[in-house]
Amino acid sequence: MAMTVHCDIVSAEQSLFSGLVEMLVASGSQGELGITFGHAALLTDLKPGPVRIIKQDGEEEIYYLSGGFLEVQPNRISILADSALRADDLDEAAALEAKKQAESDLTNQTGEFDYSRAASQLAAAAAQLRTIEQLRKKMGGKK
Repeated sequence: MAMTVHCDIVSAEQSLFSGLVEMLVASGSQGELGITFGHAALLTDLKPGPVRIIKQDGEEEIYYLSGGFLEVQPNRISILADSALRADDLDEAAALEAKKQAESDLTNQTGEFDYSRAASQLAAAAAQLRTIEQLRKKMGGKK
């Protein structure tokens, strides 16, 4: 049996996960992170996108984070997310529409255009779509 570490994933709205995990994979500001039992202490910010956990029983779960922080301590992994959802709860049609709208806004800049807001919306929609794609790979194309 693989060694495990306790993991908590919380957002301002709710606690999404609390339990033992064999591994957690997330996108930190400096690149992909794989966290297992015995990992060195760490504090980093997280980019919007998927977070994968492999639970104690080997079952995999995927979550979408809009950003936040990851803290690793000797016996605990904590993710404090700006906002977070289970990947199953993402709406692909809404994410595609948001991406299309943000791309259109960036292309057709007029008047009181807020570039940083449109770029942020585009990044969030793209991160949601990456999370949905990762969920599809996990499901073996069933979704």
